[in-house]
Amino acid sequence: MATISSVPKLSFSDCGQALQLLFPNCKFRRTQVFHHRKCHGRRVGFSQNSGFRVFCQSKTEEIQIRKYSPFLESALLDGNDALVADEWQAVPDIWRTSAEKYGDHVALTDPYHDPPSNMTYKQLEQEILDFSEGLRIVGVKPAEKIALFADNSCRWLVADQGIMATGAINVVRGSRSSVEELLQIYDHSESVALAVDSPELFNRIAEPFCSKVVMKFVILLWGEKSSLASEENIPVFNYKDILDLGQESRKRLLNASDARQYYTHEAINSNDIATLVYTSGTTGNPKGVMLTHRNLLHQVRNLWDIVPAEPGDRFLSMLPPWHAYERAAEYFTFTYGVEQVYTTVKNLKDDLRHYQPKYVVSVPLVYETLYNGIQKQISSSSKARKLIALSFLRISLAYMEFKRIYEGTYLTRNQKQPSYYAALADWLWARIVAAILLPLHMLGTKLVYSKIHSAIGISKAGISGGGSLPSHVDKFFEAIGIKVQNGYGLTESSPVIAARRPNCNVLGSVGHPIRHTEFKVVDSETDEVLPPGSSGIVKVTGPQVMKGYYKNPGATKQVLDEDGWLNTGDIGWIAPHHSIGRSRSCGGVVVLEGRAKDTIVLSTGENVEPVELEEAAMRSSLIQQIVVIGQDQRRLGAIIVPNREEALLAATKSSSGDANISDLSKDKLTGLLYEELKKWTSGCSFQIGPILIVDEPFTIDSGLMTPTMKIRRDKVVAQYKEQIEELYKK
Repeated sequence: MATISSVPKLSFSDCGQALQLLFPNCKFRRTQVFHHRKCHGRRVGFSQNSGFRVFCQSKTEEIQIRKYSPFLESALLDGNDALVADEWQAVPDIWRTSAEKYGDHVALTDPYHDPPSNMTYKQLEQEILDFSEGLRIVGVKPAEKIALFADNSCRWLVADQGIMATGAINVVRGSRSSVEELLQIYDHSESVALAVDSPELFNRIAEPFCSKVVMKFVILLWGEKSSLASEENIPVFNYKDILDLGQESRKRLLNASDARQYYTHEAINSNDIATLVYTSGTTGNPKGVMLTHRNLLHQVRNLWDIVPAEPGDRFLSMLPPWHAYERAAEYFTFTYGVEQVYTTVKNLKDDLRHYQPKYVVSVPLVYETLYNGIQKQISSSSKARKLIALSFLRISLAYMEFKRIYEGTYLTRNQKQPSYYAALADWLWARIVAAILLPLHMLGTKLVYSKIHSAIGISKAGISGGGSLPSHVDKFFEAIGIKVQNGYGLTESSPVIAARRPNCNVLGSVGHPIRHTEFKVVDSETDEVLPPGSSGIVKVTGPQVMKGYYKNPGATKQVLDEDGWLNTGDIGWIAPHHSIGRSRSCGGVVVLEGRAKDTIVLSTGENVEPVELEEAAMRSSLIQQIVVIGQDQRRLGAIIVPNREEALLAATKSSSGDANISDLSKDKLTGLLYEELKKWTSGCSFQIGPILIVDEPFTIDSGLMTPTMKIRRDKVVAQYKEQIEELYKK
């Protein structure tokens, strides 16, 4: 019976030295011989025999092309007629700079994997170099695609950078994706080998992968090869195998200059593809976004304006690292000597308190979760404490409102600026009221907010991206003195294209464009550029915009024009410039209103952006998740996942404290949800009519959320199609 090949550590120095003594005029090099094997009738992999081949120096040597990261590997290449760069040309070049500047500083802490890891910048650089060389030894060639299906960890980072440093292209995805999606990505990308998070993931995908695609080898980042249940004959290396192979090869190359002559060295070009990132796919199938080294280096060089990181600053990392947002943030922060601590959703609360991070880079859902947790803690306090906390919050919210007015960061889309005297009166009134409220706000900080600060850290800023940040959450954190900077980007733009700055944090916006980036807003039908304050389709151009979609020129042409303008598919506007008044510092900030493809067109011809209603409704503690529906209907509806625990508490209170209520009838729950919708969405342009209550939350595992925790509207609507039809018949 065929079994997985467990590749041992390959040591050959003793044998090599003996052969060299016997044949002094010959050159000995270890090569790896692969034999094709069959799996379910298809060619899927190779078994491996490792040994020596004799190459006489008098014979013509086989010259191999070796791509390299020119600044990272300059120590090896100096004096070898290879291009040695003094600046970054490929993403892995950043590690030499960081190792030289912050060598013994702690770069990362990964406490939840086995074994727990802690690495300095120098150790991290060496591990990346070893892993990269190990990949070359097992046969990875430049421009080949290597699938990296794994979750957030220090070994993901090493594997990612190791693959890039060989000139190969990594194809990234997380372990929570479905088997079908992972198989589609591997096959479409033409990947030749697989680096996988754990034996559990490989066991889950092994059967369909072995029957349908070719895998030269598999690398386990975590876990033991003995845990693999599959019986396919494919070479399997663990993480340490690759490091050991690379370390030994690097020693030979560094100590024996003649060993380098058998390679033709080619520097990685900044325009070479570094990675394929398949979009999350809230609608339709994922598309492979081709990001180059130049795209990603633009982010590394230009994000400091948003996050002025300093050596020793601690960052908490919990997002999927394959997602462009987390990935760009990590590359950037590591060039400033920060310490990155890996955490999980499960451990986030404890780690915020324990590590007291200066920054957290995350998605809106995390800030909403923190907000809800704080609100729940306030609600469960004694009546006196609850009254005090809520009173201070109302005062602080009012104080911040007036503060924004006199600082000139009060957002408006009105193109006409106020007169000088009107602006002066507005400024004076705001200063006076803010001065009156300031002492009470400071008292609230001392008595209430300081306790929140000690519980969650985030002493410099929380960076939010990857989705819409609800206004009430944004204002709440501003009121309690925790800065949240909202940003904007797409996978297709590497991803960051705009973000709020520490000194210009305009609430309600996603900030100014980052350096070397241009925006314009155009009419969806005529493509005519619209004036500031007018809503339209947002387009962007800059060095971070992708090369295109892999093997999909038609889709590329739909979003990327000949002049390099990327159609984001988002509806938004650009704030007009005012020289005076409450909006004088807002000119040029970008404001988003929703996705063009999310727009609901009612049978009356009215266009509705569902995000506004959903954000308002999510302020209710009784609503866990909501999707507004109504395409081609006369009125809007909603699919709601209720928070039954909170609904039960509300029902208990409304029933004169009847503690015997153990469950809710459907009618009672529906009535409570209607009351909540009326309460929270009354200020919106449209109201929600019929509602469909569902018990099962929308999750990543069910396929109703993307790996970045955005609801897949089309899949939710498709899953409940029959119930929706019945809902509108009533």
